[in-house]
Amino acid sequence: MATVTVGTARVHYDIEGSGTGPALLLVHGTGSGGAAINWGQTAPRFTGDRRVITLDLSGADRTADDGGPLTVETLAAQVVAVIEDAGTGPVDLLGFSMGSVVSAAVAALRPDLIARLVLVAGWAHTEGDEYLRNTFTLWQRLGENDPAGFGRFVTMTGFSRGFLNSIGREGVEALIPNMPPTPGTLRHVALDLAVDIRGLLPRITAETLVVGGTQDATVPVEHSRELHAAIGGSSYAEIDAGHVMFFEKEDEFVRTVTDFLGSAPLVSADLRTPALA
Repeated sequence: MATVTVGTARVHYDIEGSGTGPALLLVHGTGSGGAAINWGQTAPRFTGDRRVITLDLSGADRTADDGGPLTVETLAAQVVAVIEDAGTGPVDLLGFSMGSVVSAAVAALRPDLIARLVLVAGWAHTEGDEYLRNTFTLWQRLGENDPAGFGRFVTMTGFSRGFLNSIGREGVEALIPNMPPTPGTLRHVALDLAVDIRGLLPRITAETLVVGGTQDATVPVEHSRELHAAIGGSSYAEIDAGHVMFFEKEDEFVRTVTDFLGSAPLVSADLRTPALA
């Protein structure tokens, strides 16, 4: 584990693997658990021929800061600092959900640091989509007033109906506590409500893959399609899964990403850790 100071934040990050290919940096989505909750068993599957970097953005458990409001630019600066501190040169950058928003901003603002870009279950703006705005508003209100209801709702919207039914009541109940509405998580949700990176998207020059989930009930797949349309020359793929597609369909997700990056995935040990959005 390493740390780098960015403004008032002391950002924690980890590096796994020892391959010589471009490093892959994974940027997590909303949630106080940061990389641990989001990536679970998935991150090690990319370490066959490369180093894999995971970090905790402000609001996640291991990164302490002044507790103030977050912006896309603030979190993008943390990703940039980790890339520079790790000394891995231009990296392949993969962002999930909120991390997709942040990763797109990094690619637009610091193209010299990004080799290839993968945006998973992301979106360009919240205002103007009443479904998305109300989803995040409900997250915020449940988080402040009904923590148990918050966990149940983000689980219900984070995974497809078929997946939830396939793991049964015991499996679903085990998922619910994995994204508690901590103060850090609610800082992320406040940022989710304010997202608007439309002005940055035309500035992305890195080779880009956008991945959407056809059954995504948190950030509907139309948002991924809009990202693809807004990023010139980008490639696009869809996975028939909910928001946390790398948990529902890990093999397909890893194959989709590694096919784009031109690297070989490690075989899953099928020892997955529950993950949420």
